[in-house]
Amino acid sequence: MNIIEEIELYSNLVDNKLMDIINNKDDYTSQIYEAMKYSLFTGGKRLRPIMTIKSFELFSNKIEKVLPFALAIEMIHTYSLIHDDLPCMDNDDFRRGKPTSHRVYGEAMAILAGDGLLNLAFETMSNFIYSNSESVEDFRRNIRAMKEISAYSGCRGMIGGQVLDLMGSSDNMDEEKLIYMYSSKTAALIMASLVSGAIVSGASEDEINKVKDFGLYLGLAYQIKDDLLDYKQDQSIDKFTYLKFHSLDEAEEQVKEYSRNAINALESLDNRDISFLKNLANYLINRVV
Repeated sequence: MNIIEEIELYSNLVDNKLMDIINNKDDYTSQIYEAMKYSLFTGGKRLRPIMTIKSFELFSNKIEKVLPFALAIEMIHTYSLIHDDLPCMDNDDFRRGKPTSHRVYGEAMAILAGDGLLNLAFETMSNFIYSNSESVEDFRRNIRAMKEISAYSGCRGMIGGQVLDLMGSSDNMDEEKLIYMYSSKTAALIMASLVSGAIVSGASEDEINKVKDFGLYLGLAYQIKDDLLDYKQDQSIDKFTYLKFHSLDEAEEQVKEYSRNAINALESLDNRDISFLKNLANYLINRVV
């Protein structure tokens, strides 16, 4: 099975589990669930929840223990996209080739759909922790995973990165701040995905840190690759990206360097099957769209 086929296999698993959670038959609140479902199922590859599952599988094999955390991360990711697209933020009319949530349901319902997904993410994790922790140690791991997800997606992580993006300009943005923004806005949720999977699996602190390093470097490589792919479009709107400081060739080389660092972090794990995550990293940094 190649990497595309494996992504599709796990993506279908995530889709089915998300649909089980998001289905609602209450006529009075059906519209909010419809709006949440619309953005959840717009063709995303489910890369972050897949990373959670595959990080878990490095150290354990009972993926039902990690699925609620994987699903929560996808809901958090989707809520962030809904809000990013709003007129007061990036003001985008299309996401993955489809009209954005606020274009279909209006700004107020789009905001509530994002809020609903964020709350449902933590409801999903907390319900699982409350009902399915099999021991004190199991409970502690699960709570820690939820804690890490909340931190990486909060003001010191994804939200903080978005704040820097909104406030960034040629007057106040330098390369160091830009990399910090990328580490927060893009890499943080990737790190949350990988770290939470490793924690729930019972990985050691050293193993968790190595998985975290992989996520950081992969996230940075992924974002700079995006800058390269979107170069002409970003240039036309004078968007602040890595290419404000570096040439195309220098950016390509930086993608390769971060990617090497990511793979090196993975390869420092002893006696673990890293083939999927290694192939995923290569797939993401070599993509052409």
